[in-house]
Amino acid sequence: MILEHAILDVRPGDETRFEAVMRDAQPLIRATPGFEGIEVRPCIEKSGCYLLLVRWRRLEDHTEGFRGSDRYPRWKESLHRYYDPFPTVEHYGTSIVD
Repeated sequence: MILEHAILDVRPGDETRFEAVMRDAQPLIRATPGFEGIEVRPCIEKSGCYLLLVRWRRLEDHTEGFRGSDRYPRWKESLHRYYDPFPTVEHYGTSIVD
């Protein structure tokens, strides 16, 4: 399993709208083969900051499958306008501890 990670800094005042749009955009990512789950958690200490965690079967399911799909431009158009700065997305392998 691959874990995708990003810190999403949402522009001040856009948090409520971002959360609604993120919920509405879920079918776009969930329809991707190899998608295994998603979490978007608001930061307790920092308003407007969210932790994005997406579980993929393989790295290529995200980088080629989702990003190469006809659904990705809609995801991008819906959500990317809320980020400032634009997030760095990183991928992590299997845990080294149980």
